[in-house]
Amino acid sequence: MKKIITTLLLSIVSLIGCNSVAYGLDFNNETLRYVISYKWGLIHKDAGEATLTLKNKNNCYSIVLSAKTKPWADKIFRVRDTLKSTIRIDGFRPLSYTKISHEGGKYGKDHIAYSYANGTISAECTRLRIKEGKESESKITLSSTLEAYDMLSIFYYIRNLDFSKMGNGRTVKATIFSGKRKEKISIRCLGVEDITLRDKSTRKAYHIKFNFTTDGGKKSSDDMDTWISVDNNRIPLQLEASLPIGKVKCYYTPK
Repeated sequence: MKKIITTLLLSIVSLIGCNSVAYGLDFNNETLRYVISYKWGLIHKDAGEATLTLKNKNNCYSIVLSAKTKPWADKIFRVRDTLKSTIRIDGFRPLSYTKISHEGGKYGKDHIAYSYANGTISAECTRLRIKEGKESESKITLSSTLEAYDMLSIFYYIRNLDFSKMGNGRTVKATIFSGKRKEKISIRCLGVEDITLRDKSTRKAYHIKFNFTTDGGKKSSDDMDTWISVDNNRIPLQLEASLPIGKVKCYYTPK
């Protein structure tokens, strides 16, 4: 169950691009909701849900993503995660990121503070973990010369991409910071497809595939597929990834 929720969070927030294919959206206050579904053989059940909200505050975007398991899944592995990000609207620069997690019987808190100088993006990362009453804390500084984001700010940055410019097998690369490491992400558009949402409506969407690697080029996470609406809202409508056993899907649930 932990793997399912982790995959969900990676899926929702790890689509990425760069300024060369920027679309140029301005975001208004919004709330997006998702359902997490797990499928293995004849088993196909909703395992969790996530809510994403954005508010404009003092020339910044204030963003919160909350994710939790369903009651039946709580009995296997209970998850209550909250991610928060502050992004400067001018230039779309992340300023801070915090992830607070309650997973199983463990508590975790990751915090990232960004700084920008001489073409380099730096992230001061602090990790706190509490398990069975024992507390541990670590700090690390990560940096990148590519566009760099965390697991929440990236969700909105990718909606600024103009996927129509990513044809002919073009690949876009960037960096994503977590509390302890950085990954390089490659993304490519496979074209436009019709997909059916949970309310049975049909929408046209860009089919996007992306993968994760370390600095050394070693595969660090499984490949993922997502479908993003072709309209000006650029909403991720569906995401899919494989697990060691079964698959996890994340569905956008319109009002």
